[in-house]
Amino acid sequence: MAGTVVFDLDGTLADTSADLIAAANACLSLRGLTGLLDPVRDAGFAFAGGRAMLREGYARAGSDWIIPPGAEDADFLNLLGHYGANIAVHTRLYPGTLAALERLADAGHRLAVCTNKPEVLARALLAELQIVGMFDALIGADTLPVRKPDPRPYVAAVEGAGGTVARSFLVGDTVTDRKTAAAAGVKVALVAFGPEGAGLSRLAPDAMLAHFDDLPGLADRWLG
Repeated sequence: MAGTVVFDLDGTLADTSADLIAAANACLSLRGLTGLLDPVRDAGFAFAGGRAMLREGYARAGSDWIIPPGAEDADFLNLLGHYGANIAVHTRLYPGTLAALERLADAGHRLAVCTNKPEVLARALLAELQIVGMFDALIGADTLPVRKPDPRPYVAAVEGAGGTVARSFLVGDTVTDRKTAAAAGVKVALVAFGPEGAGLSRLAPDAMLAHFDDLPGLADRWLG
């Protein structure tokens, strides 16, 4: 009997860190700041969100630099604009992503995305990566008044895909995804190929995915 597999996007389906970091660095450079972020070393900040990247960049400016009033809000809007215009310059699907999605769909499972990325950007990115049509539902950070780890976006993703929460699980890469699954009362598989790698096992997920090749078998076991 088929079920629903819900995916986070950044750091789970695709490595978006380089394009996210580039957008943040563009904003920091406009302020004359030189403590720029590295797309590899600072990938964790990228997947924590735009404001997290900006705050880290501000912190690297040192104590002599005072954040101007309203700077973060203005820079965040600029970051979104820059990112939207350069959304898939360096971004790539993780190895095995497309094959896993195809195998899940062939097995009759519904597929959905639940991300804290703004919906319009998430949809644009999935389109650029040529996989938007594989998902039956997409819930972004601004689709509902709340976002992950509140369980309501997850529930909306499952139900939007035509599934039931009782026959679903989440695939993600952060503590936010772990908390979302717990709040929704579902299992979670965290990927070991994202920025934190196997260190995510500290969150005690129901499973760790070493490669997307392992996902269809996991879905068979969990969804029967």
